Formats: sequence, C-alpha cells, structure tokens
Amino acid sequence: MPEAAQTRAIGLTCQSMTAKRSRAGRGGQPHSRWFAADLLVGPTSLPGMSEAPAAGVALLVVDVQPTFLKAMPAGEACLRRCHLAASAAKLLGVPVLFTEQVPAKLGPTHPDLLAAAGEGRAVFGKTAFSAFGAPGLTEACGKAEVSQLLICGLEIPVCVYQTAMDALREGMGVTILSDAVTGRRSEDGQACLAALRAAGEIGRAHV
Repeated sequence: MPEAAQTRAIGLTCQSMTAKRSRAGRGGQPHSRWFAADLLVGPTSLPGMSEAPAAGVALLVVDVQPTFLKAMPAGEACLRRCHLAASAAKLLGVPVLFTEQVPAKLGPTHPDLLAAAGEGRAVFGKTAFSAFGAPGLTEACGKAEVSQLLICGLEIPVCVYQTAMDALREGMGVTILSDAVTGRRSEDGQACLAALRAAGEIGRAHV
C-alpha cells in the first residue's frame, strides 16, 4: 500500500479515537478500546480521512525483545503486526515509545522495530511489569501531553495488561491493537482482555 494511503488511514483511526475518548478532569472517565492493526492501513475511501494525526496520541510498543518472541507461539506474527504499527505511526508523525524488560540481561527491542519507528523513537528500560514502572516514561508522556495510548507488544496477561490498567489510572484512553499483542497462553490473554473491557467502557472489538 502506498505511504500516503497508510498515512490517511492512521489519521482517521487517531481522529476516531480522539473523538471518543475522555479524560478524568475533563468531564468524563478514561476508557479503553481495542482495534486490529489493519485499521492503521485500511481502505483509503473512508469519509473524513485526514493526513494530520490527532494530538495527544502515542504508540507504545511493550517488550518486543527477541528473547521473549522466541517463547511465544505467535511471536513472528506479532512482530510483523508491531512492525506495521510502528511504520504507520512513523509515517504520520505519531510518537513511538518502546519499553524493554531488563534489557541488560534480556536484550534490546527487536532491531527491525527500532528501525521502523525511526530516529524520533524513545526507549525505556524497566524492571516492573507495567510500562509505567519504566523510569522516565510517565514524564515523557506528560511532556508530550499524551492522552491516548495505542498499545502493542507482549505479553497480554502480564506487561500489556498491567500497562493498560496503569494508563487508565493515569486518566488516559487506551487502545489495544488486538492483532499486535500476544502471549504464551491464549486463554490467559482473553481473560485479561475481558477484564480490560470491564475496566474501561470498551467499545466493540474491530478485528
């Protein structure tokens, strides 16, 4: 798909999420939703598309490190979808944030993802499960006035789930890219997604 088509599609996705989100302190409650990463590069004929991203949106790629990918039954598929999301975000100028679990021992993010996100990316090492336990990440989100997180990565029942819950507590809207997250046990992942539905007034899944 041409780059211009990808840019317009992710722009519509960001605008749609921004129109639906609300933040604590602005007359409403934070919410979470989840979408397939395909929406970032969807059809170009949808009405209302814009090539300008919505302000306050960032993509958070959680712990997509080769060490973990090898342990995931759908690791390669998840890597491809995260790559798609990072590439689309870069095209539109949406900030891309990465977390790495104990990178000194477990290694860095997959290099293909870092390259896809470009030089504007930010990488945060952590020892906690939640991305918000990474030193500097909360401050970076505040500086960029991030109010809506698109989350992809692994794994769903641990780091992705705890990150999403902490983002909701921070008053952010949360969007899980449902085909760009994975875990070792699918039933555990489904249970956590169900818990996020209950926690965040989630709309219907777009898969």
